[in-house]
Amino acid sequence: MGPLDGPSKGRLREETDETLMLRYRDGDIRAFEQLLLRHRRAVYLFILRFVGMGNAALAEDLTQETFLRVVKHARSYEQQARFVTWLYTMARNLCVDALRRAKHRQAQSLDAPMHQQERGALLDRIADGSPALDRRVITQELQQRLQQAIASLPEDQREVFLMREVANLQFKDIAAIIGISENTVKSRMRYALEKLREALDDYEDLARAVP
Repeated sequence: MGPLDGPSKGRLREETDETLMLRYRDGDIRAFEQLLLRHRRAVYLFILRFVGMGNAALAEDLTQETFLRVVKHARSYEQQARFVTWLYTMARNLCVDALRRAKHRQAQSLDAPMHQQERGALLDRIADGSPALDRRVITQELQQRLQQAIASLPEDQREVFLMREVANLQFKDIAAIIGISENTVKSRMRYALEKLREALDDYEDLARAVP
């Protein structure tokens, strides 16, 4: 049976990642298209957060390279682990290599901590009751601070956080990708969450200040 004699496109959407990859390995282009549709956005967002929000072009390049590697290594794919583990291992390795080659590109504006005077100015605007300031402004400030906080995490904690929260991977998959124990993954995740809570703690007061 040839690749075109397989399931319809609708049925392909119901197949597991592993089955789709095996079908693509055997020549079914539609299976790869389904995998791309299913995972491309999540992989891109993971890579973008990994290399820095100011590196969108680099993230796009690395996303394309990740799926090019899926194509390149399709013939050697074996269903020994979850497809996402295999996929994100390639994505993560590309990110690490790219950052090692271009560390200066990490110096993005969002990586710099918010200056105390900027926070003070925000508090002043709240105290003045400026009509231009509302919860939408606070939300924008919070999103910016969140990106700063994520970018400032140690690399080992940041990658675990991104794999868990952005890629939605299970702890056991993250452990397999990085090559560490599941308990170590959970420990790094706990430390990451603690640091993010500390970094965002002051925004609880800011949010209360807005009616």
